[in-house]
Amino acid sequence: MKCLRVRAVVSVVALGLLAGCGDGRDTVHASGMPQPPAHAADARNGQPRVVPPRGPRSSFTVFRPTGGGTRVVTTKWHGRKSGFTGGIWAWVPPEYHQARYARSGFPVLIALPGAYGFPFNYWAGEAFALEERIAKWSRQGRTLPFIVVMPVLNPGRTYYDGSDIPGQPKMGTWLTEDVPDFARANFRTYDSRDGWAFMGSSSGGFAALKAVLKEPQKFKAAVVNGPDTAPDSPLWQGHPAEMRANDPRHLARRLAARKDLPVYLAFELGRKEAAVPDVKRFIKEYTGGPVHSTLFEIPDGVHSGHTYIRRMAESLHWISRRMRGPEPSA
Repeated sequence: MKCLRVRAVVSVVALGLLAGCGDGRDTVHASGMPQPPAHAADARNGQPRVVPPRGPRSSFTVFRPTGGGTRVVTTKWHGRKSGFTGGIWAWVPPEYHQARYARSGFPVLIALPGAYGFPFNYWAGEAFALEERIAKWSRQGRTLPFIVVMPVLNPGRTYYDGSDIPGQPKMGTWLTEDVPDFARANFRTYDSRDGWAFMGSSSGGFAALKAVLKEPQKFKAAVVNGPDTAPDSPLWQGHPAEMRANDPRHLARRLAARKDLPVYLAFELGRKEAAVPDVKRFIKEYTGGPVHSTLFEIPDGVHSGHTYIRRMAESLHWISRRMRGPEPSA
C-alpha cells in the first residue's frame, strides 16, 4: 500500500459516509455541520497556553503563493533530537496575521505524504491545493484554521515506517519531536496536545496513525487516509521487539488497557482500495474505549490523494471539534 498515486484524477459523483458506531466510535454527518467550538481543551490537560515562537527562526524561501496574502514557504531544518536534516514546507492561515488573533496560538496539522515522501511533500503543491481549501473551510466554519507543517517523510527512497529503526536514521523522532520543535520555533502554538494533530496518506497515514497512538500525551488526533495498519519496512529484519513497539495494533491495545488519554482517528478510505478489509478490521478490532474513530468511505475512490481530498473537509471538521482553535483578543 506504499505507492500512493498523486496524479490520478478521481470523479466522485456521490460521496458516501460510513460512520463508526459503538463504544469509542463517534457518528458524524456530512451536512449541516456546526462550527467547531473554540474551547475544546482536554480537561485532563487544563487550559492550553499560547507559546510564542521561541526560535531559532528559520530562513524561508517562498514555494508558492496561495491567495489572500498567504503562501507556502520552505526551508531545511536540522533535527537536534534525531540528528536528521530534511526539507519542511509550511503554511499559516490568513487568520494568523489578523490583528485580533495577534496574541493567540493556532493548532498545528502535520501533513504527511504517501509513497516515499522524499524529496518533496506533495501536500505543499498546487495539485491538491490543501492550503487554499483549509482557508476556505475555516472561513465557512467547517474546520479550524490550522498551521500546516509538511516535512519530508523519509531520508531517501526507502521506507522507515516513520520510526526509529535500530541502526537507521531516527525518522520517528524526526516526525514527533523535531518537526513539532520546528513549528514551535517559528509560530505561535499551544502548549498542550489540544493544538496538535497529524494527517497522512498511505505510508504517511501509517506514520500519522502510529504517532498519535504512541504519543497521545503530545498529539490528540489524526486524519488517516488509506493507511497501512502494520509496520512493513524491510529494515525491521532482526528487530522484532522494536517493530512491535511501533505497531499501531499493539499501541492501540496498550492505550486501551491503560485507559490512557483519548485520541481521535478519522479514517478515509476509497471503496476500490485493496486496504478496505484491513482498515475496517483495524477499526473493528483495535478502536473503542479511548481510541475514538470514524470512517469516511468514498464510493469509487482509489488509493490516491485526489480521492482523499474530497473528504478532507469532513475529516478535518471531525478532529477540529476535539481541538483548540485560535481565540480573538477582542
